[in-house]
Amino acid sequence: MTRTLETLTEGMPIVWGGDRLSLVTPELAAKFRAGDRLIVVQECGDLLHIPRTVHDIAEAAVTRARAAFTDIAKVSDQQITDFFERFAANLETPAIWDEVAKANSQDVDWATARGRSTTRLVASDRMRADMIDGLRAWRDTPAGRERLVERVDHDGWSVEQITAPLGVVGFVFEGRPNVFADAAGVIRGGNTVVFRIGGDALQTARALSSHALIPALRDSGLPEGAAVLVDSLEHAAGWALFSDSRLSLAVARGSGPAVAQLGGVARQSGVPVSLHGTGGAWLVAAPDADEARFAAAVFHSLDRKVCNTLNVCCIHRTRAADLIPVFLQALKRAGDRRGHGVKLHVAAGDEAALPGRWLAARTRVRRADGDHDEPLVEVIADADLAHEWEWEETPEVSLKLVDSPDHAATLFNTYSPRFIASIITDDDATRRRFFAAVDAAFIGDGFTRWVDGQYALNRPELGLSNWQAGRLFARAGVLSGDGVYTVRARMMQTDPDVAR
Repeated sequence: MTRTLETLTEGMPIVWGGDRLSLVTPELAAKFRAGDRLIVVQECGDLLHIPRTVHDIAEAAVTRARAAFTDIAKVSDQQITDFFERFAANLETPAIWDEVAKANSQDVDWATARGRSTTRLVASDRMRADMIDGLRAWRDTPAGRERLVERVDHDGWSVEQITAPLGVVGFVFEGRPNVFADAAGVIRGGNTVVFRIGGDALQTARALSSHALIPALRDSGLPEGAAVLVDSLEHAAGWALFSDSRLSLAVARGSGPAVAQLGGVARQSGVPVSLHGTGGAWLVAAPDADEARFAAAVFHSLDRKVCNTLNVCCIHRTRAADLIPVFLQALKRAGDRRGHGVKLHVAAGDEAALPGRWLAARTRVRRADGDHDEPLVEVIADADLAHEWEWEETPEVSLKLVDSPDHAATLFNTYSPRFIASIITDDDATRRRFFAAVDAAFIGDGFTRWVDGQYALNRPELGLSNWQAGRLFARAGVLSGDGVYTVRARMMQTDPDVAR
C-alpha cells in the first residue's frame, strides 16, 4: 500500500543504499511539512528536503520547457539563428545592459555582505563581450537538426541515421552570469533549457531573462518556454529540478561536492548527467624544462581563479636548485599583478628546497570574507595535493618535487581530478610518454588556461569535464550546445514490394 510522507520525527531511520541508515535530524524534522518532498541520495545517504513551494516552481518550469520542446520543432532554423542575434543585440543595447548591471551590483553587494566570493559574479565589460561573442558564435553555427550521420542503402529502400534534438536540458550552475547565455546554446539543436542559478546571481539572471532573453525568444517567434529560469533562492530548487524525470539531460557546474550530490539526485531519477565540478590544473617541469618557458607557463596560468587555473606544480628533483627560484619569481609576479600577494603549499619533505626567507615569512591573503594574516608557506601531505585552492585575489598553489615525469603522472592519477595536465619539455618522447601516462581529459605543453570551449574551440561551452567519473556521454572534454543531441533512424522506401 502506498502512503504519503506527511511528517518526519527526530531520529527517524531512513534506509539508503539497500542496507544503510541515515537518521532524521532535529532541524529536518522541524522544517518538514505535509506536501514537502524528501530525497534520499542513494550514493551517500544525504537527506534533502524540498519544500512544496520550491518543488512546484521547478515542476512548473520543466512543464513549460517540455511544452516548448514540442513547439520548437515547428520553427525554422533561421528563426533560431535570429534568436541568437537578437539575444546578442539586446546585450549590446546600453539601456538593457544598464538594467543587468544594476541588478548585478545588487547581487555583488549582497554576496559581499555575506562573505561570499564575487570573483566570478561581477558582470564586467569583458564578461558582457564574451557573452555577445558566444551568442553570435551560436548564430553562425550550422543548424544541427537532421544532420546525416550515416546512410545504408538496400535494394528498394535505405536507412539514414540522423541527429535529432535531445529534449529538455536541466542546468544548475554557480553564480556566473555568463553561463546563462552559454547554456542557451542547446537551443541551436532544437532543445529547450531550464536554468537554476546560484542565489548570489539570481537578480542578475532575472534581469538577463526579462530584458534580453525572453524578448529575443518572443521577437524571433520561438516559444518563450524554450529557456526558463527557476526563480527561487532556495538551494533545494536544484534538487527539485534534477529529480524531474522529464529532463533528458542534467548539467551541473559548481563546487565538487555540490555537483556530485546533484549528479546523484539526477541519476537515481533516471536522468543522464554531465557534471562539471572539481577543477585545478597540474603543471610538470621535466628534467630538460626551459626556464623561460616554464616561468611563462606558471605566470600565465595564474591570472585568475577558475577551473583551469594552475593548482599543483611538480618540478623534477634534479632541477630544484635552478627551477624553484624561477617558479617562486613567476608566482610572485602573478601575485603582484593582482596586488594581494601569494600563498604557497609545499609537500612534506620538499620544504628544505625553498629559501629560508619564504619559510619564515607571513603574508596577507585576500579571501572572500576579507584579508587574513597567514604563513606564506604551509607544509601539506601528498594527499592534500588533491585539494583545489579556491582563491580570491591571492594566487595559491601547491608545489611537489618529483623523481621523474612518470612519478608526476602517478601522483596526478592518484590525487588530481583527472582534468588538466601540462608538461614543460623539449623532448618529444618525454612529452608523448607523459601524455600517454596521465589520465586527463586535457593535456598540453604550456600554460593551462587554454582549456576553455570558447577560447580553444570557438564554441561556447556548457562546461568542462574531467575523467573522475568515466568517459561516457561527453563527460570528458568540452560539453557544448551542439553536442546535446540524439540519433534516430529514418527509413526511405522506393520499392513498395520490399518484404522480409
